[in-house]
Amino acid sequence: MLKGLVTAIHVIVSIALIATVLLQSGKSAGLSGAIAGGAETIFGKKKGLDELLAKVTTVVAILFGLTALLLGLWQ
Repeated sequence: MLKGLVTAIHVIVSIALIATVLLQSGKSAGLSGAIAGGAETIFGKKKGLDELLAKVTTVVAILFGLTALLLGLWQ
């Protein structure tokens, strides 16, 4: 019963981790990054949202690691 609950939580945390990683803005590189970087200095960047997503990603990643460790030890 408890193992099934931890497995369900692990699946939900896995989906949340994928979503938070995909929602983060990518780090631009190369020529396109130089052009986009110039546009960001003119128009600004959503800095608060990126910081929030970074913190949420960290928390969700820790939860993912803990649930994976718990399920691994349960075997």
